[in-house]
Amino acid sequence: MGSFDIERIRQDFPILHQQVNGKPLVYLDNAATTQKPVAVLDAVNRYYREINSNVHRGAHRLSDLATREFEAARDTVQRFINAPHSHEIIWTRGTTESINLVAQAFGRNSFRPGDEILISAMEHHSNIVPWQILAQQTGAQLKVIPVHADAELDMEAFSRLLSERTRLVSVVHVSNALGTVNPVREIVRQAHEVGARVLLDGAQATPHWNVDVQTLDCDFYAFSGHKVFGPTGIGVLYGRTELLEQMAPYQAGGEMIEKVSFSGTTYNTLPYKFEAGTPHIAGAIGLAAAIDYLAQFDREQLLAHEQRLLEATLERAGADPQIQLIGRARDRASVFSFLLEGAHPNDVGTLLDQQGIAVRTGHHCAMPIMDQFNIPGTVRASFAFYNTLDEVERLFAGLEKCKTFLL
Repeated sequence: MGSFDIERIRQDFPILHQQVNGKPLVYLDNAATTQKPVAVLDAVNRYYREINSNVHRGAHRLSDLATREFEAARDTVQRFINAPHSHEIIWTRGTTESINLVAQAFGRNSFRPGDEILISAMEHHSNIVPWQILAQQTGAQLKVIPVHADAELDMEAFSRLLSERTRLVSVVHVSNALGTVNPVREIVRQAHEVGARVLLDGAQATPHWNVDVQTLDCDFYAFSGHKVFGPTGIGVLYGRTELLEQMAPYQAGGEMIEKVSFSGTTYNTLPYKFEAGTPHIAGAIGLAAAIDYLAQFDREQLLAHEQRLLEATLERAGADPQIQLIGRARDRASVFSFLLEGAHPNDVGTLLDQQGIAVRTGHHCAMPIMDQFNIPGTVRASFAFYNTLDEVERLFAGLEKCKTFLL
């Protein structure tokens, strides 16, 4: 695609062209889930209409076609994040399951009392609770990297927390609640210096720019299909071959088995060792279609558009003394998290919805960072490349109406 044509792009997303409560929809909840282009809808529909069959071991043409597309989707994801090998791409249900897989398959059988796991104070619950459970199971200690008042990670504290006892560092690439982009390459570098492994939660990064796991040098990388314009219920875990080979299966049954007898079972090779049961075949094919859709664009151009939307939003918010911005990191993705003075976030969200404006309210599954800021939650408007400057104006016009009712 040549020049950036926002109207042409928006035509690819049918859901955007509807009315909500009698108003044109303004969808600003992209950090929760992104909308799906026609290419993804068609790919999923085609699978179910034309080739629906279970994958692997089928002795008929439909199974062969489904298997080819399913495994081609794995190759597409490998290229998308520049993984060295396709067998390092494990299908999961999403980022949450990917993190749980690492916690149980990597940590449960190898962590010991006194080992340490480092996470940050800005993590999503999905990157907190699995490590709490693992600590309870193994006697390992969970330590938290603090976050500054401007919502940037305290890298000096991180360096002090690292030690020879650190087994794993698991941090978010981009904060879903604050938009903060963490310095993950530096985090990986320092962690590796003390022999620790690193998992990056990439759920909020992959929708915005190209991720290269080899450049990042991380040991694990997790993301969700529905955040990157693909279907729900499909996710990815990238892991280094040598680590995946050492890890025990996370779940049992189906494709993860090579041979079963009552005297014992041998497990399948990578990546199937971690893919028990019938996979989300249509989801994988739909995710590949989403990645192929993104590939037609210059993603730097899409990111620049999103940043223009964010800059316009922050400029408008900065001129309004009744808006309190939550999160002022210098490096941030297109997330606008805020409070309207004197109003509860849920009330603001409800009134915006009445005007056709979709935002997210609450703690955004990040209660600890909300507690740090001593707030119940925020209103969060999050942008994708199909959003427009006109929608930014609609948001602030909507907030003015909220003030009439709430303040």
